[in-house]
Amino acid sequence: MANCCEDKSCEISAMRGKHERVLWIVLAINAVMFVVEGWAGLNAHSTSLLADALDMLGDALVYGFSLFVLERSERWKASAALVKGCFMLMFGLGVLGEAIYKIFNLVMPTVETMGLIGGLALLANLTCFFLLYRHREDNLNMSSTWLCSRNDLIANVGVLMAAAASYALTSRWPDLIVGVIIASVFIRSALHVLHQSIQAMHTPLAKDHSL
Repeated sequence: MANCCEDKSCEISAMRGKHERVLWIVLAINAVMFVVEGWAGLNAHSTSLLADALDMLGDALVYGFSLFVLERSERWKASAALVKGCFMLMFGLGVLGEAIYKIFNLVMPTVETMGLIGGLALLANLTCFFLLYRHREDNLNMSSTWLCSRNDLIANVGVLMAAAASYALTSRWPDLIVGVIIASVFIRSALHVLHQSIQAMHTPLAKDHSL
């Protein structure tokens, strides 16, 4: 029995070590891409690139929270997921606000920059997605982190579609439409993560009251 417990302890420690290595890698990728996309979005006057850059920043903060709770209790992890859900909701609403603002400010984005940087962001997020995929069912913390990565891929494809459509139609509307779609996806995912984390936080309390 003692050996069984020791083996289990080693297994948990090994899993935490794997989580930490993966999260540091995806944190670095997102931090770098935030700077790259933010700079490109400002110069290209692209709402979708700026939105994706803010998402990269949000993810970097999310992964930082994930690293913070790796060796903490399940309640701490549920609290971190709650904070991550709030970040996702905040950035989703931010993207929606940016799209609405651009409706009244007529600026045509630079589609060549959108396509180039959007492709680079897609490659970066595909790397993060596959790094996180194998850990998506380990715990709530890693599950919500993987969910963020999945949403990033949707946003990246949206940016590329916006670039192609803006080029073909010579219009700023595809950029704005993609912004609204990204916001909708983020808001829905944020509500899902918030629901899961609140449930996880209340489950131990229910158990305690039943004793």
